[in-house]
Amino acid sequence: MENFFSILGGMGTMATESYVRILNQRTKAHKDQDYLNYVLFNHATVPDRTAYILNDQLENPVPYLLDDIEKQNLLQPDFIVLTCNTAHYFFETLQAATPIPILHMPRAAAEAVKDRGITGKVALLGTEGSIKAGIYEKELRALGIDVYLPKLSIQKKVNTLIYERIKENGDLDQALYFEILQEVTENIGCEAVVLGCTELSLMEEFTENNPYPVVDAQSIIVDLTIKRALALRKQD
Repeated sequence: MENFFSILGGMGTMATESYVRILNQRTKAHKDQDYLNYVLFNHATVPDRTAYILNDQLENPVPYLLDDIEKQNLLQPDFIVLTCNTAHYFFETLQAATPIPILHMPRAAAEAVKDRGITGKVALLGTEGSIKAGIYEKELRALGIDVYLPKLSIQKKVNTLIYERIKENGDLDQALYFEILQEVTENIGCEAVVLGCTELSLMEEFTENNPYPVVDAQSIIVDLTIKRALALRKQD
């Protein structure tokens, strides 16, 4: 197969499915051959990234991810999409293990915030692991963007939505989602909210008429994937 990319997913599986579904929906296709060529690694058994970031005595996910990178090196895709936000904590280690470029989702989201002309404070929602690791905060602040990190009471609600509702039960709790968004925008005064977790992106995918100003990192990386894949196809 020529002109293809690989998706390093499965963290979690439903969120990866969301990425692929949106990717296919947004690809302008009138016949089978118009869709993009890709290989999906749905590595569901990778140890929890947040758990390791918060406690490095737990099982390290990096060897699992490096094994995936090694296998993708054999396939030689044109680029790799890492669909788990928290796994970007290990981005430099993964990129050092391959000459194949890996798209950087937090960086792309930060650039989208800048491009949209957002000048006020931006709330960042994600797992405790990604928040603690500063994965998004670093990229946003590098572009001069003021970042609001959720206080404990809000983070607990985000954790509940990500883990108890979506991951554990497949429950897309829109009421809780809107409660969180309302708190950081209307109560705290953030101009926009960055969704820095693929479960939150899954939540956003199935939310209709969202009145809150969100910047969905997964949506942005989908558009970047399509743009890059089509550009490579045209070069051939």
